[in-house]
Amino acid sequence: MGYSKYISKLWKKPKENIGTEKWKAWLMQLRREPAILRIENPTRPDRAHALGYKAKEGFVVVRSRVTKGGSKKPGFGHGRKPKRYGRFITRRKSDQLIAEEHVAKSYPNCEILNSYWVGEDGHYKWYEVILADRVQVSKYPGYEWLATPANKGRVFRGKTSAGQKSRGLRHRGAKATRQFRPSKRSRGTK
Repeated sequence: MGYSKYISKLWKKPKENIGTEKWKAWLMQLRREPAILRIENPTRPDRAHALGYKAKEGFVVVRSRVTKGGSKKPGFGHGRKPKRYGRFITRRKSDQLIAEEHVAKSYPNCEILNSYWVGEDGHYKWYEVILADRVQVSKYPGYEWLATPANKGRVFRGKTSAGQKSRGLRHRGAKATRQFRPSKRSRGTK
């Protein structure tokens, strides 16, 4: 196995593979850091490279912290049939998508490529978000599409992988034949 396969194997069960004490120390270090922090190198290089990161000028990795839980807010009190009231409204965004949006607001000149999980404890979840500078990265082959105006602010329109998942557009394997969205136009069929 190559170097990256060993790393990805470690991150399947990090607490067991890395060691409980080291994992606790890592989470304690993360808790002391600010909510959004730019880092030099990705913590999980195998995952970062698989999602489009390159160790070149124009690519940035930022670690983002999101609070767990508290996603429910009280439902509507009036103006509905009693059976339609419901006690709570749950948000439709994942924690990963929220982390990406927070980073995109802090780095307006960059575009979000993707993100991946780094750790979580009882209170927080941490994700590392891969950003690309539109102007610098458009010079590299395969990244020209980032410079087009159609891809500006893609994270806020649900165009990243986490955004597509929350919109019900990502499905694989045997489920790929099943219809996930109601309209025929959205699936590309007539």
